Amino acid sequence: MTQAKEGVYDRLNSYRDWPYMKVAVFCGSSAGHDAVYASETKRLGHFLGENNIDLVYGGGKTGLMGVVSDAVLEAGGRAFGVMPKYLVDKEIAHPGLTELSVVEDMHERKAKMAELADAFVALPGGAGTLEEIFEAWTWAQLGHHQKPCAFYNTQGFYDPLFEMITTMNEAGFLKDVFANMIIKTTEPDDLIAQFKVYQAPPQKWG
Repeated sequence: MTQAKEGVYDRLNSYRDWPYMKVAVFCGSSAGHDAVYASETKRLGHFLGENNIDLVYGGGKTGLMGVVSDAVLEAGGRAFGVMPKYLVDKEIAHPGLTELSVVEDMHERKAKMAELADAFVALPGGAGTLEEIFEAWTWAQLGHHQKPCAFYNTQGFYDPLFEMITTMNEAGFLKDVFANMIIKTTEPDDLIAQFKVYQAPPQKWG
């Protein structure tokens, strides 16, 4: 598992004390074949920007990553990107972000995003999106942070994954409390409302 830098976990646990919220969004660097993925991502981005909720994301300008950052900025919000140097060098970084943090590698990218964010949400995406949200969820189970993790389930995109999580639970590999801690929604206001009332479960090995 990726190891975050010293002090990250302490900062991860402070979100209830913040006057505003930073939400880490994990999503595809492609837009997908169905236009609904982009339109729903744009709707979420506008909601974040209009409600003083900062975006933390991978810093890209392509696919759903570009859609959500553009929407937040269009709505007057702030977008904070985190990108490894080799990807910046390939000229895929978004040029108009509030701030772009350039890091050495993907491990440092995830640690930095975790440090900045107060909550995590996965939009439709591929293997990288799953890897990022699953690591955040795993960290939560282990008590490394107490932040909420969510899936924004546009067009039922994550329904097969939810079935797999149920299978893990029923087979005895995932406790009820950890299966149930995941937030599932399709609405921006519901997402933020659930973030604000989230209560972390006891850690796995507590």
